[in-house]
Amino acid sequence: MHRRKADVASDQTTDLVEKVWVTPANVNDGKAGCHVVPDIPGQVYADSAYRGSGFRKAVEDRGGVAHVVQLGVWANDEAVAQQKLRQINQPIHRVRGRIVKIFGTWKRSYGMRRMVHRGLAKAALQVQLCAIAYNLKRSLNLLRTSAS
Repeated sequence: MHRRKADVASDQTTDLVEKVWVTPANVNDGKAGCHVVPDIPGQVYADSAYRGSGFRKAVEDRGGVAHVVQLGVWANDEAVAQQKLRQINQPIHRVRGRIVKIFGTWKRSYGMRRMVHRGLAKAALQVQLCAIAYNLKRSLNLLRTSAS
């Protein structure tokens, strides 16, 4: 079975997809995520799969600040550790939810539950076309709300 996955960067204010990178499923997210970091990233929010130093360095080299979900912290008490984790991760989860909505829309409305094509280049084209369709629809919705 040929599994693929997509890494996506989106604009924080408009939720438009800015960059897409498709890799085989066995490629580490931290390595693949370096390809979707925008040229001027600003604040970058990512889940724990991107917690490697390579991703953080790619963001910082472009002048951005990486906010990556933490899995553990040092503390003498479990309750204190959980509270620290909540304080660190809560703001990140709020922003990251927007990316989850993009993938949900792609799966629900654009048939992206499965890749139709074999081969990495064809799968990448399918994801890029999906991102274009999503951005067109999202732009139309943004224009409608700004005109109201």
